[in-house]
Amino acid sequence: MKGFSGALPENLRGLGRRGKIMIDAEVMRLRKLRNVALRTRALAKALESRSTSDCVFAKSAVMCWTISRIATGRLRAHPYLSYQQGPSRIRALADRALASIAAFTARRQNRPFTVYAPELLCVAREVADVRALTWSADLSDALGRVQLQLRGLVQQLEAGAQHEPGAVSMPRVKAIVRAEVNGGALEGMGTDTSWPYLAI
Repeated sequence: MKGFSGALPENLRGLGRRGKIMIDAEVMRLRKLRNVALRTRALAKALESRSTSDCVFAKSAVMCWTISRIATGRLRAHPYLSYQQGPSRIRALADRALASIAAFTARRQNRPFTVYAPELLCVAREVADVRALTWSADLSDALGRVQLQLRGLVQQLEAGAQHEPGAVSMPRVKAIVRAEVNGGALEGMGTDTSWPYLAI
């Protein structure tokens, strides 16, 4: 018997112990991806400028919604009904409340790009993780297209952040990459190769 991801599942370890079954690993990754995407979308909508329809925040909100729909579509194809459940209303309300607070603080400090960039980077990491570990070619292709668009959005955010108060000369993306690599092995690489998550 194979799991949702196509591999022999770890979730059958507990089978026979009063129905305790470990949840499929891909289901966990997809749920996490959806939650992160929806949370980031809430912040993007809170930061979105109503006077500019093509604002990077508006584009990011659409992209995060697309990612959440991809994850939801995959989850709803799962044979177990309990795994098909969507996010709760309480989570959605909490995301909106926290996004409103974060957006208010960002506007007050005049640092919306700086505040939002790490959130979108978090979405990019989750997309890369799901794509790297999935057995589904369709899911991998869909997330691959998303990765290209995410990279462009993050670059726009990084460019905008450079003009905000407290901006640093080194891009945030490179700083995060270095923090995740032991020994600083990527320090000598160029800009095009400093994207371990999005260059798959």
